[in-house]
Amino acid sequence: MTKFIFVTGGVVSSLGKGITAASLAAVLEARGLKVTMTKMDPYINVDPGTMSPFQHGEVFVTEDGAETDLDLGYYERFLHHSKMSKTNNFTSGRIYQTVLNKERRGDYLGGTVQVIPHITDEIKHRIRASGEGYDIAIIEIGGTVGDIESLPFMEAVRQMQVELGRNRAMLMHLTLVPYISSAGETKTKPTQHSVKELRSIGLQPDVLICRSEHAIGEDNRRKIALFTNVEERAVILCEDADSIYQIPRTLHEQDLDDIILERFGIEAPEADLSDWDKVVDRLLNAEGKVTVAIVGKYVELPDAYKSINEALLHAGITHKTKVEIDYIDAEALETDDSLMQQLQQADAILVPGGFGERGKLGKMRAITYARENNVPFLGICLGMQLAVIEFATNKLGLKADSTEFDRQAPEPIIGLITEWLDEKGELQVRNDDSDLGGTMRLGSQKAELVEGSKLHQIYGSKFINERHRHRYEMNNRYIEPLEAAGMSISGYSAKQHLVESVEIADHPWFIGVQFHPEFTSSPRTGHPLFASFIEAAIKNQKQAHSA
Repeated sequence: MTKFIFVTGGVVSSLGKGITAASLAAVLEARGLKVTMTKMDPYINVDPGTMSPFQHGEVFVTEDGAETDLDLGYYERFLHHSKMSKTNNFTSGRIYQTVLNKERRGDYLGGTVQVIPHITDEIKHRIRASGEGYDIAIIEIGGTVGDIESLPFMEAVRQMQVELGRNRAMLMHLTLVPYISSAGETKTKPTQHSVKELRSIGLQPDVLICRSEHAIGEDNRRKIALFTNVEERAVILCEDADSIYQIPRTLHEQDLDDIILERFGIEAPEADLSDWDKVVDRLLNAEGKVTVAIVGKYVELPDAYKSINEALLHAGITHKTKVEIDYIDAEALETDDSLMQQLQQADAILVPGGFGERGKLGKMRAITYARENNVPFLGICLGMQLAVIEFATNKLGLKADSTEFDRQAPEPIIGLITEWLDEKGELQVRNDDSDLGGTMRLGSQKAELVEGSKLHQIYGSKFINERHRHRYEMNNRYIEPLEAAGMSISGYSAKQHLVESVEIADHPWFIGVQFHPEFTSSPRTGHPLFASFIEAAIKNQKQAHSA
């Protein structure tokens, strides 16, 4: 039967609950256990799909097409054998929506619908469902203890602990232990008050993860244990690390996995963390450095491109090279020549996905520079679409555009798609500017790569599966003139024969992909496309220095 570890946070947000929980999952998985993770978000939005990246960071897409919290990206990067799905992330908004739909259908037989038991029962149902079939399910509660919106989640956790018992449920609480530099002291009082807040709603932590930018010390460990009623060895000290990929080793060295397995009565082999040690060694002992310019419109908040940032980092680990990211505001790049000079210092250029026209011309300016100056270029989703528009505009002389930006575009080289079944029951696709609607492609889909293309060589396979999150597609009727001018189509969707990727053969490394390869990159295995991209950046840097 599945054992549950509930993870809460206190004092302040952004302490790293997701990273800590994922690191623990990695250690437990290294001991041969089947582990899954779930994130419960207390905001009222139904899902993060329509939320601003400035507020929420990136939207992570699962294989089954769920738009989820970015923490699920951490879960997948740390776990080797488990993939996240739509059951692994839900919000207060989705819970209330489900309960209200049941009430409208009459499922409650006219009874009064209340937070307790109806909302908490729905939360418990989803928690149990997310852990089905696993040895251990780690359930992270978003926000911090004391937030009014998270109270139904906390109450549901309290009820589950009573229902499951001590041998199937435990609570891990993450808190801040601040260092007051003027006094030269580490303060434990915020942690004490955070646990007091938890206990006031009926929750007693079994494990405390104490985060600090400064050494906490054994005296403070004993003090925290004394005042929070937590076993001293279960007070885990987690000071700032050089890399988040050191955290599995940090938790293991303080016997957190042993504490959990003893509590649950589970016998398991010792953890082999050699792969994590290798990752950290290659990361912290890099033998070179390259700079990648990311030209986007959400650069003020790096979390908006979290998976891309990590995928580049992973590619650097593969080549034992430090990858520095230079964020360039696409909107400012439209008119700011100093930013253009900054762009020219990069060893490679990446234009990520996004929605909307803002920053379009700045991104295209960066693409033009990369294409004309043989700088390695990777365009992802909208980045690929803009690469096609830029090429059609500057090489073919077309007034090319996307119907996302101009519904009356003279040359709608990018447009919405409409799908329908013909009289034979076969799927038909139209992708031009006359479409009345569109269907977003979400989740993992199969693509067929063109043999002999650079992308085919990179993947080493004719068929690939990658995740998508977009509504607009390249218009197939422009394929012939594009290929005649030197931009080749290197991949098509297996189901609909839509363009999945483009490349320029006479360019050292110029690739655009409609899918999001960053979602499947991990620190231990990397991703072939990003690894090849960084390899091209290294070569470009060497050529520039030898010139």
